[in-house]
Amino acid sequence: MIERIETGVRSSKIVKHNGVAYITGQVGEGPTIQAQTEECLRRFDALLIQAGSLREKMLRATIWLADMGDFAGLNEVWNAWVPEGHAPARACGEAKLARAELKVEIIVDAACD
Repeated sequence: MIERIETGVRSSKIVKHNGVAYITGQVGEGPTIQAQTEECLRRFDALLIQAGSLREKMLRATIWLADMGDFAGLNEVWNAWVPEGHAPARACGEAKLARAELKVEIIVDAACD
């Protein structure tokens, strides 16, 4: 069974299938990579709970940076947020994001109830 949560015209915020929650990409506001990453991860906290999951159940994260020069700033926030011993498989690359002011977009897949 496939369950779609908060489905819009183009996408759903969460799609659950076979015990996995696929969570749509999240971005944040703010002047720095740290501020945008912190807001993005706060949104994931709420979405993971909504999906019946937790940070400890993350399976994979895909991270897009507008500038790989922000890699260290991203990791500063990411490393503090991910529970020790529960780091997901992760990919990080550089891409042109949807709006010029965006510095980061993160996508997470997690095991769910």
